[in-house]
Amino acid sequence: MEIKDILTPDCTLCAVQGTSKKRIFETISDVADKHLPEIELDPILTSLLCREKMGSTGIGNGIAIPHGRLAGLEKVMAVLITSDGPVAYDAIDNQPVDIFFAILVPEEQAQGHLQTLATIAAKLNDKDVVKRLRHAKTNQELYEAIV
Repeated sequence: MEIKDILTPDCTLCAVQGTSKKRIFETISDVADKHLPEIELDPILTSLLCREKMGSTGIGNGIAIPHGRLAGLEKVMAVLITSDGPVAYDAIDNQPVDIFFAILVPEEQAQGHLQTLATIAAKLNDKDVVKRLRHAKTNQELYEAIV
């Protein structure tokens, strides 16, 4: 799997105003909702919030990989957002987060979900990629930095 298989340029937002984790999740849900006409907004947000209650998806170094499973979703979808300032997130290193790579997966794809998370985590472990993400000034630059 490649990032461009699950992330499109119009699901990539640079320097979003986000004052809280919930507000970031609402923005992610809004973006996803526009691309998923078969799924309502509320289940998308609920999926992200419920997963987060099980444990923080903040992986450290200012990065989070929020994710959720959705009934009725046909294929994996991603949303990449950077915030205009760091957001308190309860990450494993107790640092705020400014890069959010959200993944929505079909409810029945548990194994594929884990492989997708591993691929994204590996990409976000690359210091050069993270540096390019943080220096991106436009949505297109952000997209190009991750793919």
